[in-house]
Amino acid sequence: MTTPVPGLPLRDELYLLAHNDDTGQPHIHRQALALGLAGAVLIDLVLAGRTILDNDDHPAGEQRVKMHIDRPVGDLIADTALISLRHTRPAPPLRHWLRGFADDLYERTRAGLHAAGILRHTSRRRLAGLIRADTYLPTQTLWPVIARARLRYLADGREQPDNHTAALAGLVVALHLTPHLFLPDNTTVITTHLRAIAHQHLRPVRDITAAVDAAVGDLATATYR
Repeated sequence: MTTPVPGLPLRDELYLLAHNDDTGQPHIHRQALALGLAGAVLIDLVLAGRTILDNDDHPAGEQRVKMHIDRPVGDLIADTALISLRHTRPAPPLRHWLRGFADDLYERTRAGLHAAGILRHTSRRRLAGLIRADTYLPTQTLWPVIARARLRYLADGREQPDNHTAALAGLVVALHLTPHLFLPDNTTVITTHLRAIAHQHLRPVRDITAAVDAAVGDLATATYR
């Protein structure tokens, strides 16, 4: 049975899966990915017992993000999220928090992966040397390959999903990244399997994933206004 890559947060795996291994280009719009990364940060905090979703005191089932245990987890981005919740009153609505925390999260996640030696920075000149293009590529293809393999094993029924991988499956589906997993099976079938796996796991994780899906939909709608 495979296990999650030690020390790699959910957002980092999602970032790697959302980029082409050879070119470093994102498969989806950066703003949409940033919303997924914010969801991944919050899911990790929920799984670590640091935050909860609460709708008891608010109308129409509006979920809000609340601090549960005010103790750092030792991860810079996750601890920044906790600080944002510590100083926000009243507790922010889930989708509002995702949109706010997503701001510059793409760049912060990339910088963290670069500092950890998981991404390397390269640059090249384009248009007869007039434009410099910066690219970030995995230092080892092992990182995204392991994440893809875990999702494949889940879809094939060869593993029982842990909460981390089930959450990754849900976010991959929400961001429409399934076609970029390079799996041999029909994309629709894989998507259906991964969605079913994610739906069977923790309710807060499903709610966060659904909020990411809705926020990405809002972003797409705004683009066409």
